[in-house]
Amino acid sequence: MNDSISINRRQILGLFAATGAAAGIAVLSSPALAAKCETDGTPLQFTPKTAPDANPVENDLVKYPKCPYCGMDRAKYHHSRHLVQYQDDLVDGTCSLHCAALSLALNLDRGPKAIYAADFGAKTDPKPLVNVDQATYLIGSKLPGVMTKQSKVAFAAKADAEAVKTAQGGELGNFDAALQAAYLSMAGDTAMIRKKRAEMKQKAAGHAGHTP
Repeated sequence: MNDSISINRRQILGLFAATGAAAGIAVLSSPALAAKCETDGTPLQFTPKTAPDANPVENDLVKYPKCPYCGMDRAKYHHSRHLVQYQDDLVDGTCSLHCAALSLALNLDRGPKAIYAADFGAKTDPKPLVNVDQATYLIGSKLPGVMTKQSKVAFAAKADAEAVKTAQGGELGNFDAALQAAYLSMAGDTAMIRKKRAEMKQKAAGHAGHTP
């Protein structure tokens, strides 16, 4: 990952923190406080806990089956999944760019070594991963979003992204543009997710109440 890309990415993360969407998270993610946060209920519980992995792309769905932020099955959402490999080779395998953005915000003192996204344009299932620095993102198309109202999908080939844009609309951009869009929509997306989860809990409780 070259220096200019890393600087731009740090600026985006700084913008996210400045908006207040990451208030408290950035503070609690400092190494000085990590030793004091030994129980669940703090952002430190989301620090990657798997063993260092120098080759996380290999069998990533086996090694990282569940998103650590929302619990969703990454195999089910293989078309939107992301993988963040930090400089110490700790890895976060997420279901979406939304949750990858959370990982990057929670681990401000852990620089990303590489970030990967599913190639939405691939014809195979599960979709293979591509380094986001070589990917083209389609942002805000009519395609359904994962953990977000605004769809953001990655393509290894720009021509594939352009073809889907013609059919589905949206705008093309690089990873940093997609990441910034993810942070800017974070508040609305979080409210949407909370509402959906509350409705699911109410529905489940209703079914349980009618069980003979």
